[in-house]
Amino acid sequence: MRDQFPFAVARVTRRWRKLLDERLKDLGVTQARWTTMVYLQQGGEGLTQRELARLMAIENPTLVRLLDSLEQQGLIERRPCPNDRRARRLHLTKDGTEFMNVLTERAARLREEMLDGISDRDIEGAVKVFHKIL
Repeated sequence: MRDQFPFAVARVTRRWRKLLDERLKDLGVTQARWTTMVYLQQGGEGLTQRELARLMAIENPTLVRLLDSLEQQGLIERRPCPNDRRARRLHLTKDGTEFMNVLTERAARLREEMLDGISDRDIEGAVKVFHKIL
């Protein structure tokens, strides 16, 4: 069972990404864009690009492409950082915040479909395992 664990986690991750991309396609958003927006929504006073890249565990060039596309859609904005003139803090725009409501609802429906028939106790156990690994 232990030897199957990493592969099972990877398959679940790929399935989530694929299904979420399908659910968000008509809105012009991918799972990667949605994830970026989730971190920014939780970021409070905004995040720097470096902080966001670290949280998402992705390289800066990949993040720049995501941020540029979200900015072009009017969903995020880069604001000057008060402590560091070279840095910019990333924030959701008003449109981005409103758009997140739709995205979050679709993601929640998918999550419930994927977890249908799985007890809260089993889910809690899986999450505990993931936290131990992280």
